[in-house]
Amino acid sequence: MNRQPKKGTMKAMYMVTMGFLSAILLIGQVGMAALPNIEPVTMLIIVYTLIYRKQVFYIIYTFVILEGLIYGFGIWWFSYLYIWTILAVIVLLMKKNQSVLMWVVVAGAYGLAFGFLCAIPYFISGGWGAGIAYWMSGIPYDITHCIGNTVLTALLFKPVYNVLNKMHTAQLVYMTNVEKTQGQKNTP
Repeated sequence: MNRQPKKGTMKAMYMVTMGFLSAILLIGQVGMAALPNIEPVTMLIIVYTLIYRKQVFYIIYTFVILEGLIYGFGIWWFSYLYIWTILAVIVLLMKKNQSVLMWVVVAGAYGLAFGFLCAIPYFISGGWGAGIAYWMSGIPYDITHCIGNTVLTALLFKPVYNVLNKMHTAQLVYMTNVEKTQGQKNTP
């Protein structure tokens, strides 16, 4: 029996993959919520961006919407709309770098900068005093975030990258074969 995938199969597989990767972000963040600011989201977004390039934005915004649905759409949520995008853009600009150490440094630095980036809506809504107060009160958490990002990225970057890259490559091979098969089927 020769079963040919339908044309929508590739799009469906791609959408399922994006949803699955968004769910992993959410599970990683929620699952480690008991540990303040220690979560795999930064490392995963770096890996996702290196593998999926601009398609990472589908993953990021699905994750951000899910975060809002779980925790509410407060002022903090608006910062998530740009914080993870900034990280993805940084990674896209540095994508040719193959050094794990460099990605460890990026993840750690991003953990330190996270509180300042989160404070931007407070600067806008409450003025300089509110923004600085919000940022300063979170510095101990930013330090924890830096340490957590550094350790998690140092330990998990390479294995996670290798697994996801193999999965992505296998999907690309499958999709290419499906397209060739469908092209031959439509040829007179």
